[in-house]
Amino acid sequence: MPVKRDNMSSIQSLAAHRGAFRIFAALFAALVLAFGFQAAYAQSTLESGDLVAPVPAVTPPAALEQIDPAVAADVADPDAVVAGADSYSPMAPVEGKGMPSDGLLDIQDQFSEDGRFAYDLHIGLVWMMTLISVFVLALLLYVVVRFNRKANPVPSKTTHNTLIEVVWTVVPVLILVAIAIPSIGLLARQYEVPGEDAITIKATGYQWYWGYSYPDNGEFEIISNMLDEEEALARGEPGQLAVDNRLVVPAGVPIRLQVTAADVIHSFAVPSLWFKLDAVPGRLNERLLEIEEPGVYYGQCSELCGARHAYMPIAVEALPMNEWRAWVRAQGGTFPEDEAAAAEAEASLPPLQGPESAVPGAPGAGAAPTEDTSPTT
Repeated sequence: MPVKRDNMSSIQSLAAHRGAFRIFAALFAALVLAFGFQAAYAQSTLESGDLVAPVPAVTPPAALEQIDPAVAADVADPDAVVAGADSYSPMAPVEGKGMPSDGLLDIQDQFSEDGRFAYDLHIGLVWMMTLISVFVLALLLYVVVRFNRKANPVPSKTTHNTLIEVVWTVVPVLILVAIAIPSIGLLARQYEVPGEDAITIKATGYQWYWGYSYPDNGEFEIISNMLDEEEALARGEPGQLAVDNRLVVPAGVPIRLQVTAADVIHSFAVPSLWFKLDAVPGRLNERLLEIEEPGVYYGQCSELCGARHAYMPIAVEALPMNEWRAWVRAQGGTFPEDEAAAAEAEASLPPLQGPESAVPGAPGAGAAPTEDTSPTT
């Protein structure tokens, strides 16, 4: 009966292994319970003054924004409390405004004066091309019908016609002049120099992101990188166009937008604002920009700048002036009137009094010592 003995020994070996496994599992469970009880006991014995991690000395402003101003009066840093009306939250984009749309055959709607002028010129040229094409097609059809071999067996041998030659020379010239006048006007608009009252903002292209600095407001800089498509869609923004930090500008006022680059040539382009300006290393280009109404306007780098050229989106957020000023202050920026107010407040302080001696009748600070006031040994 060798087969039965082998089966019996196998069963006994399996039972022994199972028993050893049960013993190991029981020991492991006992260790877990023991250490878990000690950890729970240690946690329960923490006093209110015990700290398990460093606590910041000052309450962060982001947290203070969530505190009611009346309750926040006793916090460690009252100046960090931001009023709700002045706090900044990114503006939600409007579908089809300042962004590409599915199935759009025309250019994007324009939200700058130059853009609307260029759009009107574009529409006028489209209609002019349509009329010329229809006219030429009508002439061709007329020639095909009127002068084919069946309708005109004996062709004309006319070689010159002064009237026709004058017409087909003068009319195209007049058409080109009609196109040139508004075209030159548009070029002049795009080269208009910003006035002294324009707000200066500088955009710097890097491989492969944008930096926005505010020279008129303390030279602070905002770094802007593209968001992941999932995060962008979760925020309700278009994929591959949304960024973590937007270029925030005021609406309805002239802006001197300066563009440069730190490494290779980039190009700052926002189609819905009719704005495109190359960013060249070592060179500062500038152009006037005035956005007619608040909103979010998207663009991209439009100059091949390397491997991740397609991942340099631009998001411009135009805010009302009061909200933009609040945003600048929230970033640590300043305004000229802030410096003037600080200087005026400093000037209004009483003059500092020089140190005086505690000895009655002793001369004030800076007076020459005498025999009575000189130190003795």
